[in-house]
Amino acid sequence: MSRIVGRMLIHCAASLLVLGAASSVIEAQAIDAMDLQGHDIHQLAVAGARAVVLIFAATDCPISNRYIPEIAKLHQEFAAKGVSIWWVFPNPADTLSVVRKHGVEYSIDTPTLIDARQELVRMARVAVTPEAAVFAVDNGNLHEVYHGRIDDRYIAFGQERQQAAHHELEEAIQAVLAGHSVPQPSAGPVGCSIIPDTQKP
Repeated sequence: MSRIVGRMLIHCAASLLVLGAASSVIEAQAIDAMDLQGHDIHQLAVAGARAVVLIFAATDCPISNRYIPEIAKLHQEFAAKGVSIWWVFPNPADTLSVVRKHGVEYSIDTPTLIDARQELVRMARVAVTPEAAVFAVDNGNLHEVYHGRIDDRYIAFGQERQQAAHHELEEAIQAVLAGHSVPQPSAGPVGCSIIPDTQKP
């Protein structure tokens, strides 16, 4: 538990930062990740996708685990509207077997990726679990339009609202689908630091 608390405290200050609008464009959708069946996944956007949403998580992060029902709700609401939502587990300790077991324990049916090389972490420029990144799909390119918190339920480490007042991730998805400019969060995410894989070059 002390390791989890330490990771949360590292990003307590970062959670107060305001994230600016994202502008990166990924020309190729090729990635190097693995799904829970052990298959290599090289594209995030399925045919006809209008947006890709990545939710970065860790099996031992209680805050990201608290958001599992919220992400399941978003997946159910938006999957049929051309939104590909993925859970992404980038921490070195979250191996395929660990994440599989976690998925069973928490009844996760949203598509899930193991980001062992942390390519998606770098692509989305995230540092915390849970943290979300939204990409609009345009002619095969992925244009990052949002990254930050899921909602404002967590004010800071140890401070939680009973209910979220603002659902920034949901609003960002709706804006992409409507062709509107995407509103940005007023504060950064609160959670556990993503652990760099020091064994990778």
